[in-house]
Amino acid sequence: MSQNLISALLFATPENHYTDTLRSLASQDVRNIEIVLMHQANYTPDSAGIEQIIKGRFPVKTVSCDQDAKSSQLNAGFKACKGAFIMLADNASSKIEFKIGAAELFLLAMSREKESSMVYSDYERITGDTVEEIRLLKHHTGRVRDNQDFGPVWFLSHDALKKAGYIDKDIKFAPLYDLRLKMARQGRLIHIANRYAGSLYSVTAEGKGHNVFDYLLASKESQLEAENILSAHLKEINAYLAPGAHYTPCDIRQGELQASVIIPVNNRPVFIGQAIESVQAQTVKEVEVIVVVNGGPNDPTVDAVKEYMEGGSKYDASKPVVRLLVYEINNLGLCLNMGARVARGTYYVQLDSDDRLKPDAVEKILAVYASDPKIGMVIGSYEVWQKQEDGSVTRMEDLPVVTHDEWTEENGRNNLLRINGAGAPRSIPIELIRRIGFSVNEEPYARNYGEDYGMVLRVSEQHRIGRVWDAIYEVIRHSGGTDHSIDQATIDRNDEAKDFMRLEAILRRQELNGSR
Repeated sequence: MSQNLISALLFATPENHYTDTLRSLASQDVRNIEIVLMHQANYTPDSAGIEQIIKGRFPVKTVSCDQDAKSSQLNAGFKACKGAFIMLADNASSKIEFKIGAAELFLLAMSREKESSMVYSDYERITGDTVEEIRLLKHHTGRVRDNQDFGPVWFLSHDALKKAGYIDKDIKFAPLYDLRLKMARQGRLIHIANRYAGSLYSVTAEGKGHNVFDYLLASKESQLEAENILSAHLKEINAYLAPGAHYTPCDIRQGELQASVIIPVNNRPVFIGQAIESVQAQTVKEVEVIVVVNGGPNDPTVDAVKEYMEGGSKYDASKPVVRLLVYEINNLGLCLNMGARVARGTYYVQLDSDDRLKPDAVEKILAVYASDPKIGMVIGSYEVWQKQEDGSVTRMEDLPVVTHDEWTEENGRNNLLRINGAGAPRSIPIELIRRIGFSVNEEPYARNYGEDYGMVLRVSEQHRIGRVWDAIYEVIRHSGGTDHSIDQATIDRNDEAKDFMRLEAILRRQELNGSR
């Protein structure tokens, strides 16, 4: 292995414009580069064309890959590299062009941090005539999601890569997820940020809009593979929770009623009525509705709720009672904690103000609690509905019932660290909420987002999570919803919030397992 030699490792295919990548490498000021081209056995890179570009400045070698699996191709490429550093360009399906000085900056960043195993950077994404600067998040131990963007160019320490054992040869779908977690165990992952005009490379590819339901369309096989990759990582860092480990019985204090459905709401007078009516239509009648308005007394939702209370035009004494709390602070944790404080039910049941419960939701939740005293939370399954322009609400038939079946009895609480949600509705014993409490935006980047996710992480560490696999909830998408037309800044802020919760969860789990 040659000291300070950089092995630039990239794919060569008939379609991926690899020669443009080579031109950008030829423009680098550094001379200590070798180029390693990975290609399929049925395609031979144009050696004469490559020489015209490189003009003898760098040695070029090709690696023929007989196997289709990307993990095998990458491992073959890695093992052909002679440099102390490998600049991997994942250009199999997109054109990557390095800025002048990129190789030097990668090397400089790596040399400044002796414990680093990998460097990644912000980049430009070119779509048609549009150039967008992509700014990535700084790495920390809680960044264990498989969908986090680290960019398609990674600058790797070859020594760290060897110690990591390369990519598992059996990985079919997420070789870079496996590699990234392994590199994180070998040293620090360093991020080079861009203020403006500071990207190290550009990527020409079709942009993709954000869809909060993308994960529903991922194959079961790919999801299971990613789960296994994460489980292996958690075991290596002593944050894995073995099946049944640390479970304790849940202290449940019986309330006057079976359940309290707590609905936080801000300025949604149009939706709140259908939410309330879905609770009042429950087959279990020993329930109450606690609506917590956080827009102050002048929020129009207040008057809409009062229609269902004594003296209102929609009041019905034979139906579950509706109670109202009003605050002037838009804080979901405040709403949920204050609702739990006054609740008369044994169990809390979640309901967002623009969604609906199926009539048998509470009944099915209670049946799960009755099955095992170690259950500290029950999570249901839901359908996705769409509010149309004419006001009608129709089922989105292209989306299946969201069961979150990536949650398994044996490994769900570990896999939860990889994914962004556990399902809906969620139900928790009121006494447990009073003891643990929902977060109130005190975590970094929290803005009325993730407080329920944080609660699931905490509860699952010491109590079993029960599941209702039937659809008992209806998520209603509409133009004013929090998952509609999310911009990248909001996506990043939300990811920051949940990744911090993951970090705290990993530290708690290491402590539970006897190390930190």
